[in-house]
Amino acid sequence: MTSLRDMLKETALLTGFPDVFTSIASQERLPRDVLHRRLLLCLYGLGTNTGFKRLPSADPGTTDSDLRYVRSRYIHKEQLRNAIAHVANAIFEVRRADIWGEGTTACASDSKKFGAWNQNLLTEWHIRYRGPGILIYWHVERKSTCIYSQLKSCSSSEVAAMIEGLLRHCTDAEIEKNYVDTHGQSGSRPFFSASTWNRRSCGEKFMRA
Repeated sequence: MTSLRDMLKETALLTGFPDVFTSIASQERLPRDVLHRRLLLCLYGLGTNTGFKRLPSADPGTTDSDLRYVRSRYIHKEQLRNAIAHVANAIFEVRRADIWGEGTTACASDSKKFGAWNQNLLTEWHIRYRGPGILIYWHVERKSTCIYSQLKSCSSSEVAAMIEGLLRHCTDAEIEKNYVDTHGQSGSRPFFSASTWNRRSCGEKFMRA
């Protein structure tokens, strides 16, 4: 069975997404091959919640302090978003139309609650699903590729998360339609109603002027 680390390594080799991560410092002293190995270990540790102390055994000569150094210098929000967009664009490029069909212009978005400890600053009590936790809000295009994801608190607006994902996904996908469930539809209706009313009001004032 293929492990997650093997999948991450193969994705890095095929797409070259580790090159997206650059240092916030003015100089880089680590060789790129060493940096790439440590970047993959950091991403694996963060993504699976394994942490850094258990990972150095996968790369002899690397310590958990080395991984923390790479984490602080190279892995930040914007660079992670660029890496996700890089991988998504690589998937769009290699898709075969005879298997997957032509490119789509639609996506679906929804949130999922994950349990989290109270020490997490974003942890809140969810009134619908009960229990403390956080929300992950995903935008997934019709062929099952995630183009944008967000970490949100349970009381945050899903409408804002939906619109942010559509405007800032930064992939080559040209999204023209977005599908939500009944909760997203009822939550977004006041926003779009207000937007429509504002456009009509501005148009009427413009015509009168």
